[in-house]
Amino acid sequence: MKELLNAYSNEGEKVGQIEKKEFHKKLQNEYLKTKTTTIRHKCVRLLLLNSSGKIILQKRSKWKADNAGKWDKTVGGHVREDDSYDLTMLKECAEELGLPATIVKKNEFETATQTTNLQILGILTKLSYLDNCQSTRQLKNGKKWIETSMVNFYMGYYDGAIRFIDKEACGIQIFSLEELKQEIKEQPENFTDDIKFILKKFKNKIKPITNKREHTLND
Repeated sequence: MKELLNAYSNEGEKVGQIEKKEFHKKLQNEYLKTKTTTIRHKCVRLLLLNSSGKIILQKRSKWKADNAGKWDKTVGGHVREDDSYDLTMLKECAEELGLPATIVKKNEFETATQTTNLQILGILTKLSYLDNCQSTRQLKNGKKWIETSMVNFYMGYYDGAIRFIDKEACGIQIFSLEELKQEIKEQPENFTDDIKFILKKFKNKIKPITNKREHTLND
């Protein structure tokens, strides 16, 4: 079944629908020829922490066309033709990492993370929207291109098991903020520009959960 994405002009007007792989190829070819793109799509990106405030990163599969084998944000994905940003975020969590999650409002986020058994359910919230988000992608031949998209950024907490459902990821690793900053400083080529951008933009959000209620297996 084809995965259709809505295409938007740089002014934000919907201009049609294109199959996902074809969309990426078109954007890539256009940028490599002209150093710009004339259409874009909607995306979601998630930075996930555990209750101790450590960051869970996904390692991209070596089979990926872009940024293969690099450490990346926890979850990312494209908004399909009839889906909302929130629905896409929940689908991507389940499809990529087998991660059950729900999205709550910002004013409910702190209470929800304190009172939910995070070994069972991840709690997410939307951080911000960026209309003109530029993501640098590196091809296997070393060439780079820039994808422009309309992105909703999310963060969340989860302490449960992670399972690799599809071939999007080949591993995960958990870092403290200081450990991750040091790793990026020493080996920047091992990390995507997306995770570098997210850390810079939202580093003040990265912290442990305080006043956390203890849960038992009987909860």
